[in-house]
Amino acid sequence: MEMEDRTDRTRWEELMVIDEAGGSRASQGQGGYLSDMLDTEILTGSRTMEGFEFSDQVGVPEEHGTDVSDGVVVENLTDSFASGASIVTGEIRVSEGLDAHIAKGEPLLTTKLVGQASDVWICRLMKDDVLRIGIYGMGGVGKTSLVTHIHNQLLQRPSSFNYVFWVTVTQNFTISKLQSLIAKAIYLDLSNEEDEKKRAAKLSKALIAKGKSVLILDDLWDRFPLEKVGIPVEGNACKLILTTRSLEVCRRMGCQKSIKVELLTKEEAWTLFVEKLGHIAKLRINLLQRVFSSTLGIIAMAGSMRGVDDLHEWRNAWTELKQSEVRVDDMEPEVFHILRFSYMRLSDSALQQCLLYCAFFPEDFTVDREDLIGYLIDEGIVQPMKSRQAEYDRGQAMLNKLENACLLQSYISKENYRCFKMHDLIRDMAIQRLREKSPILVEVGEQLKEVPDEDDWKVDVMRVSLMKNQFKEIPSGCSPMCPKLSTLFLFSNFKLEMIADSFFVHLQGLKVLDLSATAIRELPNSFSDLVSLVALYLKRCEELTYIPSLSKLGALRKLDLRYTALEELPQGMEMLSNLRYLNLYGNNLKEMPAGILPHLSQLQFLSVNRASGIFKTVRVEDVACLKRMETLRYQFCDLDDFKTYLKSSEVRQPLTTYFFTIGQLGVDRVMDALLYMTPEEVFYKEVLLHDCRIGEKGMFLELPEDVSALTIGRCHDARSLCDVSPFKHATSLKSFGMWECDEIECLVSMSESSTDVFESLESLYLKTLRNFRVFIKREGAAPHSCQSNSTFSHLKKLTIGECPSMKNLFSLDMLPNLTNLEEIEVDECHVMEEIITKDDEEEGMMVEDSINDYAVTHLPNLKALKLSNLPELKGIFHGALICDSLEEILVVNCPKLKRIPLSHSNGLPPLRKIQAYPEEWWGSVEWGADSNRVIILVVGKAGSSIKRIAKTLRVLRDRRSRPLELSQQTKELKFVEKAQIK
Repeated sequence: MEMEDRTDRTRWEELMVIDEAGGSRASQGQGGYLSDMLDTEILTGSRTMEGFEFSDQVGVPEEHGTDVSDGVVVENLTDSFASGASIVTGEIRVSEGLDAHIAKGEPLLTTKLVGQASDVWICRLMKDDVLRIGIYGMGGVGKTSLVTHIHNQLLQRPSSFNYVFWVTVTQNFTISKLQSLIAKAIYLDLSNEEDEKKRAAKLSKALIAKGKSVLILDDLWDRFPLEKVGIPVEGNACKLILTTRSLEVCRRMGCQKSIKVELLTKEEAWTLFVEKLGHIAKLRINLLQRVFSSTLGIIAMAGSMRGVDDLHEWRNAWTELKQSEVRVDDMEPEVFHILRFSYMRLSDSALQQCLLYCAFFPEDFTVDREDLIGYLIDEGIVQPMKSRQAEYDRGQAMLNKLENACLLQSYISKENYRCFKMHDLIRDMAIQRLREKSPILVEVGEQLKEVPDEDDWKVDVMRVSLMKNQFKEIPSGCSPMCPKLSTLFLFSNFKLEMIADSFFVHLQGLKVLDLSATAIRELPNSFSDLVSLVALYLKRCEELTYIPSLSKLGALRKLDLRYTALEELPQGMEMLSNLRYLNLYGNNLKEMPAGILPHLSQLQFLSVNRASGIFKTVRVEDVACLKRMETLRYQFCDLDDFKTYLKSSEVRQPLTTYFFTIGQLGVDRVMDALLYMTPEEVFYKEVLLHDCRIGEKGMFLELPEDVSALTIGRCHDARSLCDVSPFKHATSLKSFGMWECDEIECLVSMSESSTDVFESLESLYLKTLRNFRVFIKREGAAPHSCQSNSTFSHLKKLTIGECPSMKNLFSLDMLPNLTNLEEIEVDECHVMEEIITKDDEEEGMMVEDSINDYAVTHLPNLKALKLSNLPELKGIFHGALICDSLEEILVVNCPKLKRIPLSHSNGLPPLRKIQAYPEEWWGSVEWGADSNRVIILVVGKAGSSIKRIAKTLRVLRDRRSRPLELSQQTKELKFVEKAQIK
């Protein structure tokens, strides 16, 4: 289902893809014995210690506002056990600050590398005298996969390179476009400079200033002069790695090393085929041989045949492939042929149409899944169903099938949205297939200065995609004669300011028109005659102030006006009787003319949040009368309006998704706080209260029974949420946040008769609560009363910040209810002294020892513990804290914390990352309740002197072991003394 307020994301932006696993992992089976580990060298240059790799991907989070240049980070630790000893091995590095974390690059999502000699290429490429490296081979053979591994490996060597930049070069690139792509990668703004020579000079200067760095150019089709683009050619400041399909390009680019990516051997191909397909029999080997060892071909073929166990179906596939074979000498058409075969095996025509539709987006373009599903619904590729939710479910299922068939590549964006890409060879195959079926015009990302000539607009063309070009206008006289044209994509033409009135005159069959992210100020009057139009996208047309009458557009089902400069709605809105989707989010509209909404009786989706004033003029009664509404994003003026809407539930169908804001003040700030509060989570049934009276003296608060996320801001009259009736019945509540509520003292007032509250809660966020002291306040209840109910029993994530009255986080008797807790983050609580206390701070009484032996306590699912800016924090827990799942620890500016009771039922938690600041604190902290079973190796700041690193190194060791030291040499660190553990 769509989430419509993605203010920092647009469908036309390419998103950086981040490896879900967080980068490479340390080898699991290495370093099992201390002697083996210590016999290996740690090198600061291009060599690495076996089982240890240096990385630069972690910094102290920005929100802490701390310079971590003198901090310590130990990352990706993996425990292994030998003769009763617990040894930490894995990736080790030290933070170089937040700027490095942002600018140096993120590991890219990749797959397992299969092929001969892949393990030695990295060392071969990193020789100092080799500045230009070419990797070439036929399309689909795995060049991008290889260079992605190289990219990720380089990121793990901060002492070798300051920065690693990745740029994907499109087929028909220009010097100017390549300059822009590189500038974007290095965070250089060239938008105000059009002269190529001046752009090149600025680019060269910026790259040199970055120091020793690597620039990767993926998918280069032709040579270009480095100096003309602005890539430094003198000295060794910038190493260049490029991938191409042609050895000639490598030679003409002056590559000192050119490496061909060969087809896989039969053994390697079989390994990859089995990995992608699963269990298969030997009879399939003929089909494998037919794939000719192309990585892309193998993956596509395996995806097509996954789940097929019947021998007859395999024989049939083999026969089909042989019969359709085209004899060619070039291997690339052979891969093309196999991709076409995979396309033909898709189970139904809708899946085939879905795949072909993806080809209308630019090469190497990251597409949001939900945006694509919206198009598929508009086009009828997803057949109309009873509800919008059902249509989206069908679309998601279709994309899953294409991903499972390895015809689309799945990604997760930085904003945690599901996206995909299409391999360029698959895209080429799809475009060829589209042209076989019907005429199309696809000129995307070509940097066109002018729209194609009318001769290119064939009379029977069905779809045209001209997105991401550079033309500024569609001039007068341009009037293509295309009566069958149904789809026109013009979005992301950021310079497009004017469309002549003649343009739409002969486009009467147009059904889908997307002009999003253009600079148009108005639509021409001829637009009003597009009587067949089904979907109109004008999202982020931030200069748009005028749309002509819509009265003739009775077929229109979707109207997206997000983030425009419109101050008035277009005339004729009341005539859109078939409109299902209306998005007015984030614009300048002043009012909603009376009587419009009741005419839009088919609306299933409506968003009027965050508009400047329109929400004040929309009658709640008009919204409530929309009986087919499924998704509503609406801002209510006050609790009275909200109650009026809730009462209408008897005459309308239940909402599938909603986002309600209640209150008039500080809307932008509220939205910003909400986004900050839950940066990685998407909730579909949300309520946000702002500046409302909800306490005993305030208005009785009602909430939808199925609300899953609730945020309360600046509601100052409530001391405890138990007094607010809805919380006792919010059984579906998964996320709760509260900030700037001055009177709140506790969340739960516990008594003998108290019922379970917050039982279903999974995420809790509390910030800037001046008087907040405890989660649970006992009022006549026994000390063990927390154990008798299920309050917080499903809590997974806890975030606390700026609560100046809170002295401890948990009382000991709360812990039995926190067994599902996975993440604890505490920041800026200046009087907090202890995380887990055996004392009940609120009542000043001691929790009975019989409740829990405080010498040992358990948080079995805790994965991350983050403590920052807690000047009075003296301890986490007096006893041993058993955390079998703990992976990450962050401690920043907690000067009085002298002991971390790290422990594990088997010796040591599976730690992967430790972040600490300042360095002096790291040198004084005591680790572990059972520290004689723990050995931790720590290396100081990367890039600092060997002497400084040696000073930073600390080892917490078994009483029977001897300390480890570092000797100073020019480029090499060695362990000079072994430790023996019996």
